[in-house]
Amino acid sequence: MATGIWLTLLSDAGEPVKKLMSMFKTYGIGADGHVWENDLEKAAWIKARANLLDKKISMWAIFGTDEELSDPEIRYGLSLLSMTVTAQKGQSFPIIVIQNGGKDPINPESLPTSLRHAQVLQASNAALGAKITAKIHTPSKKIFPEYRLDAFGHAQTGQWIEIGPCEGTWKGAMLGIDEGEISFHAVGPEGRLPERSVLEYPVKGIELATGDRKYTAWAVANELDTENSYYVQIKGCPKSLIFGAYTADEEAELYTLMLK
Repeated sequence: MATGIWLTLLSDAGEPVKKLMSMFKTYGIGADGHVWENDLEKAAWIKARANLLDKKISMWAIFGTDEELSDPEIRYGLSLLSMTVTAQKGQSFPIIVIQNGGKDPINPESLPTSLRHAQVLQASNAALGAKITAKIHTPSKKIFPEYRLDAFGHAQTGQWIEIGPCEGTWKGAMLGIDEGEISFHAVGPEGRLPERSVLEYPVKGIELATGDRKYTAWAVANELDTENSYYVQIKGCPKSLIFGAYTADEEAELYTLMLK
């Protein structure tokens, strides 16, 4: 069983990080990681993807202060990274947020949707090492939602969101954003951006609203199964997404996802 932790430091915190690494060593936990590069324009969040998807990594730990964990740009990048990790390792893949400082623990429900299953622990907690050790050694079965959702990012090609069904078929697909701009869409094999695409009845500029939040969506009528996906290129950093199956004459269940 893998026992490695990938540690994301939202800044080089110096002494607190040394204490954390010492604690990992005391409990016999192998840890590696990186310092967060907050550059959304270059999609710097994608750099840690391969490390987190390594089979030897069985937990992701995010270490930061209240201010860092509240920064909209950092939260957005963490959202996309956690989205792509969850797409491969499932919602049961252990993620912990280690809060450096702050009087009260952060409520996981206040985090972006893809991080709300994370366990929040304070760095000052005397039982931090024991809690992490217990979680990392607790067996878990991969759990996936009803939909497939992944993110891709590249300095040249920009950021893309992939959606599709986890089982069965969708008669079409739609994705909308509340801020930013959708610039391109395509359909192709799941797991990789398509080199070419044929779209069936593409639609742009669909106006949607849920609560007080308004979205602009694009859609296609292509039938999607577990081997084919809908890809949407986004410019900017929306606060949330709305997505799901789409047909012009039927109501379909749509999902919303907070990104900040």
